[in-house]
Amino acid sequence: MRPAFLIPGLVLLALIWLAPLDELLPLFAAHMLRHMVLVALATPLIVIGLPRLAERVVVPPLAAAVVEFLVVWAWHLPVLHAFGRLRDLGFVAEQASFLAVGLLVWAGCLRRAQPLAGAGGLLLTSMHMTLLGALLVLAPRDIYFDLCGTEPNQSGQQIGGMLMLAIGTPVYLAGGLWMTGLALRERGLA
Repeated sequence: MRPAFLIPGLVLLALIWLAPLDELLPLFAAHMLRHMVLVALATPLIVIGLPRLAERVVVPPLAAAVVEFLVVWAWHLPVLHAFGRLRDLGFVAEQASFLAVGLLVWAGCLRRAQPLAGAGGLLLTSMHMTLLGALLVLAPRDIYFDLCGTEPNQSGQQIGGMLMLAIGTPVYLAGGLWMTGLALRERGLA
């Protein structure tokens, strides 16, 4: 166990789940900050803090990235997003699934046995996070207000998309590049 990584990861989880983010930010931006801190900051710290977790994950990195892609995009469909925002059970299910796929991706991708596959999984995740963030920023209207029963707030959605771009894209990209560097060093190419 590596407490220097594990403790900050657990503290981040506590902060994003207990802090009154909905009172500090537009609703969608709070949702996205919670999501991105969970999958891109807390879970890699937890995986690095618990190295045996990566050893025990038997899901190939690219398969883990595909599962994560499906879960993240599903929760951003308007109907599921509304369920996660408006119902306690939906919120718990959404956060639990984000935590599970975040751990799955980082544990699968950070295994030293498959650094190039890990790089591929993290780079794939960086690309789809970038695409989803850009779609949220560039959408011509608030795509969630109808089902969530709120006033349209396109700027809140845009802030949420920018948070996804500012947190998810660089974190997964940096992880993918780091794993690529490991693979190159192992092959004596760097």
